[in-house]
Parts: sequence; structure tokens; C-alpha cells
Amino acid sequence: MHKIALNFEDGVTRFIDATADETVADAAYRQGINIPLDCRDGACGTCKCFAEAGRYDLGQEYIEDALSEEEAEQGYVLTCQMRAQSDCVVRIPASSQVCKTEQSSYQASISAVRQLSDSTIALSIKGEALSRLAFLPGQYVNLGVPGSEQTRAYSFSSLQKDGEVSFLIRNVPGGLMSSFLTGLAKAGDSMTLAGPLGSFYLREIRRPLLLLAGGTGLAPFTAMLEKIAEEGSEHPLHLIYGVTNDFDLVELDRLQSFAERIANFSFSACVANPESQHPLKGYVTQHIEPCHLNEGDVDVYLCGPPPMVEAVSQYIREQGITPANFYYEKFAAAAA
Repeated sequence: MHKIALNFEDGVTRFIDATADETVADAAYRQGINIPLDCRDGACGTCKCFAEAGRYDLGQEYIEDALSEEEAEQGYVLTCQMRAQSDCVVRIPASSQVCKTEQSSYQASISAVRQLSDSTIALSIKGEALSRLAFLPGQYVNLGVPGSEQTRAYSFSSLQKDGEVSFLIRNVPGGLMSSFLTGLAKAGDSMTLAGPLGSFYLREIRRPLLLLAGGTGLAPFTAMLEKIAEEGSEHPLHLIYGVTNDFDLVELDRLQSFAERIANFSFSACVANPESQHPLKGYVTQHIEPCHLNEGDVDVYLCGPPPMVEAVSQYIREQGITPANFYYEKFAAAAA
């Protein structure tokens, strides 16, 4: 049995199980998800999707008009013909609503709340329902704010283990979630999650990676690094973590632990405030070296506030380099 992540164009991700002898379309239908299709014979191309990761067999029972040889080489598949040979990630060019599915909801309880610094809170939640939660490292969920009907989006900062997941949350003065976590939250309090969501997640590693994190944008990368530490990578990985002030730096011990566990992983941290006592000052763009961009043969992952995303994009353009892939996620703080 293989696990297939179906990523819909509205950001919802659903996971299904597929046996080696059933097509992905049949496996999805069996589990209540209707991937668009008409013929089931590999003749119409209605179920054409893009396989971002995994091994699979397409067989020979489809026609050129439905899926060309060039498209198949690029990673496009017909889900009515695709049979998984490993866990896979498949991008569906339709919304989850069209496919008659929706994001999953979970109930859990706070297991720990820690103030890592004046600006950062670490939240862990645990529950039996979460043992069934699957997500791609880098994705996020919507967390319900207890005592309100509002939610806030946060990236997982860890993988799910024994029904427990964690988050790094920026402490925003006046923020609805921040006010709850710093003033009211205690172990055992109930919380709801809805997801997973998002197209920012770790793809199959096929070349060197440059990871760029701003502030609590570090969260998705620690989840990614947990996954890489489990599976290993033959390619070099470098993370540059940038913050505004010295007290914003968190989880450095954890990053050092990853550097010890992952043979070809390295990282640096920098502080933008010119009065910082940290050895590296300035913005992340000032610490990107030519070797990190590898003449364009690199996948860049970037998570941070909008100004940082725009600055990095401009910097890479100015270097005259086009990365093989550039994945990014912008975030902004929400007040009450």
C-alpha cells in the first residue's frame, strides 16, 4: 500500500492509500474523492495531472492525444492509468470542491507552550486524532483561536510523531492567538486544526538546496529538515536564517543538531539590526554566496515576510541566475 498526496489547486491536500494494482483515480474514487475523468481508458486526457514526486507505472494503454511522450517525460500522468510504485505527490488541476472533498478537521489538546523569546512562542498540540494527520513537510494548517470563531494559519515546525505536532508562532502585540498563548493557554486546553494546506513543501531532492528563512518562517524548514534527517540526501543543503534583532534568534541548537545528523547540511544565521552583537549582521541576501546558487542548478526555498521575498527575488535576478526551481511562501502577522 502506498500513500498518495493529492494537491488541489485551491491549496487543499488530501492523502489516499493506493495498492500497486489499482490506478490512482480508482483509489481516489474508492476513498470518496472524484478526480475529474471521462473515459478511464487513457483516451481523453481529462484526468491529466502532474506527478511531483514518487515512482509509478503508466503502462502502454493510452493514446498520444491524451498524453504525449514529451508530457510523460516532464512528469505529467493520466490518473486513470497511473499505478503507484512508491509514495507519490500528485498535483490536481482542479479545486477540492470540484472533486467533492474538503480539508480535514482535527481536535487536539495543548501539550506544551513555551516562550522561546520575546518574539517567538513554541506551541505543541497532541491528540489521538492527530495520529491520522498526514502532511507534506512545509505545509500549514488553520488553528482555531480558543474563545473565538477565528483561525490563524501556521506552518508545522515538526513532523507528526505519536499524535503530536509543533509550531513556531510569532508573538504579535495585540494578536488574537498571541494574546491567548501568552495569557490564557495551558496544557490540556482544546484546539482545532483544519488542513493540511499549501503548495510550499519539500519536493524530491534532485539537486542542491538553498533554504532561506525569515523570522518564524524558520518553522517549515525545521519540519523539512526532520524529514531529510530521516531519509538522507546526497545533495548539499544550506540554510540562511535571518531575523531583525538578537532576541528573535531561536532554535539555533536544533539547527546545530540537524547539522550533526545530516552530513551535507550547513546553516548560518544573521541579524539585520546594525547594533546586533551577533557575528553575522545584515540581511539574508548579504550572505548568499555564489556556491549556494550553483550557477542556477539549485532549488531555492524561501519563507518570510513579503519584503524579504521581494528582496530575495530581486537579488537573484540581479545575479543573472535562474534557479531550477524557486518555491516561496509569504506571511504577514494578523492582529486582533
